[in-house]
Amino acid sequence: MAARHVSLDDLERLFDAFPDVVFFVKDREGRYLYANETLVRRLRRERRGEIIGRRASELFPAALGRRYEAQDEAVLAGRVITDELELHLYPDHAPGWCLSTKQPLWADGEIGGLIGVSRDLGRPDVRHPGYDRLQHMVGWLSLHYGEPIVFGRLAGEVGMSLGQLERLCRRVFHLSPRMLLTKIRIDQSMVALERGRAVAEVAQASGYGDQSAFSRRFKAFVGLTPRDYQRLVGRRERAKRGTAGADGRPRSRS
Repeated sequence: MAARHVSLDDLERLFDAFPDVVFFVKDREGRYLYANETLVRRLRRERRGEIIGRRASELFPAALGRRYEAQDEAVLAGRVITDELELHLYPDHAPGWCLSTKQPLWADGEIGGLIGVSRDLGRPDVRHPGYDRLQHMVGWLSLHYGEPIVFGRLAGEVGMSLGQLERLCRRVFHLSPRMLLTKIRIDQSMVALERGRAVAEVAQASGYGDQSAFSRRFKAFVGLTPRDYQRLVGRRERAKRGTAGADGRPRSRS
């Protein structure tokens, strides 16, 4: 039996089976043409048709929509994005780290759209023989993430060359050592912001030279400024309190 070409419809149906992967195809204007069920659920939509034909700015919170559309414009101009670390905010506003890949779709020598996937960052490979050595490094980074980090020196501390550390870190944590440090810094920053600490104080503690540099870096990964993230968390907490009675139990919906 002769093999047939795989269509975008085939890919959409295939990716429907992966709850930890978002799959999408967009046209030249950045409008969704295809979207798997994972994206439908994360956008809290009932049907795929509620997404098709719409742009990111129509579906996501304003700051995130602008971020995704800016990324789309770069891809539609010819850029390829591979395993870019991003922090997505899910329907309940809980954050989750993803690795996103996007590339242009070419037709007759021109870019006619883009195709992409965003997969949830996997758990570390705890069975890998190098896991324990890396855990020592992660523990150290978690305590000293606000300090200047020299990765060549850090590699020597765990008995490796910098190249060996790079390869092992990607194998176990799916990230380079530098991206792992960035993730730790952003994670710790979000915790501090959620506790109401001042943005300038969080910037200093996270190892950034000044508040503006920290805000740019934070927004690049989270899609929101630190202040906007604090406001979002505040709305989430107020919504939680609003669904609970005076005793802290969920209110009856009868």
